[in-house]
Amino acid sequence: MTDEDRRGLAKETGRSAGKIGLSLLVAIGLGYVLTLLIGRWLGPADNKVFLSFWGILMGLGSALSPLEQELSRQSAVAALEGRKPGRAALRALTVGAAIVAVIAGLTLVVPVLDERLYSGRTELGVIVFCGALSFAFQFAARGLLVGAQRITQYSWLVFTEAAVRVLVLAGVFVAGLTGIVPFAIAAAVGSFAWLLFVRPIRTLIDPHLDGEAWRPVTARIVLLIAGAGLTASVITGYPALVSLLAPAGDAAKVGVLFAALQVSRVPLLLLSPLQALAVPTVVRLSGTEDGMHRLRRLLALGTLGTLVVGAVGALAGLLIGPWLVRLLLGAKYASAQGWWLGGMVWGAVLLTAMQLMTAVLVARTQANKVLVTWAVVAVSTVLVLLFLPGDTILRAVVGLGVGPTAGLVVAASFVLRRPGNVRSGSNV
Repeated sequence: MTDEDRRGLAKETGRSAGKIGLSLLVAIGLGYVLTLLIGRWLGPADNKVFLSFWGILMGLGSALSPLEQELSRQSAVAALEGRKPGRAALRALTVGAAIVAVIAGLTLVVPVLDERLYSGRTELGVIVFCGALSFAFQFAARGLLVGAQRITQYSWLVFTEAAVRVLVLAGVFVAGLTGIVPFAIAAAVGSFAWLLFVRPIRTLIDPHLDGEAWRPVTARIVLLIAGAGLTASVITGYPALVSLLAPAGDAAKVGVLFAALQVSRVPLLLLSPLQALAVPTVVRLSGTEDGMHRLRRLLALGTLGTLVVGAVGALAGLLIGPWLVRLLLGAKYASAQGWWLGGMVWGAVLLTAMQLMTAVLVARTQANKVLVTWAVVAVSTVLVLLFLPGDTILRAVVGLGVGPTAGLVVAASFVLRRPGNVRSGSNV
């Protein structure tokens, strides 16, 4: 890779990150408007139920993020070879959709899951099923767009998803339908935004090209989604995980904890543009020995920076976190405590770095290492939730610190090694 090539890649990545970053920041803002308005209206006890629903819906959506990364990888590799992705992309979409349909269906038909996740409101489970299935198509569309460098259309899709939710929520308020189920419908509608982009997406795939067979595609997607499902259990789905494994405790107090968790997750959202671009960028950098050396150096510096930012963020959460929760959500949430926010922000910063690191592993087609990394995080967190002495609040906060810390050690050990499966050219 020449100096001119490096400068070109840096400029291209910077422009793409800028476009995606702007759309994601707007989408993040709209998402926070939605959850904050709903939290203010419902109050802590009912908001606990809504955030558990939100956690399982967005958790299943997050579990499909590897589908975006896999299709962006296929699309980037295809572009290097002067073609479009073929049937392997459709096979990956089919496998992803089938997996989330089965999981969402289980939350409906297993009584204990329905009770703990939806508080017996089966209609919330139906909404989750429809929204999660549509998310498979949405993430597939995003992967094809970003892999083909259709950054403007990708950005519009990201924005449209969040905007549709807020518009439907506004309609719900105007109609006076201010209950958990109407709010849940507004939350799920955004997953259908891909329907507005069907025409440009169809031009990015060639169904006549066969590509990889069902078996390797299925094995890789299953591993990646399993890893992402573990990821989601400690990120977007954490309220649902706590409701499932540590259901005891005062509902209103746990509702305040879940609301504080939403506020503490800003670090996870701010680096979303880099996560979206990570896979195609790693594919390009990994084409040469010099590019791989530069990538490992960036990852090493990023790991050290993560620890520093995590410590600073934890201190900020401790000092100003409760004030920020009260400001955003109102006096009903005044019982939030600084040590909650400090622990949550530490975990959020580490999880942000881990998401970028596992995107590197996806680009290297090391799905087994992605699964191991998130298994360490999820198992560590689950053990804390189940066995740590103390109430639900203590276990939930400590779990958010222990799991990501253990996972960062594992992820860093994987990505800082020289990969043995990367080749130059089209074999990346």
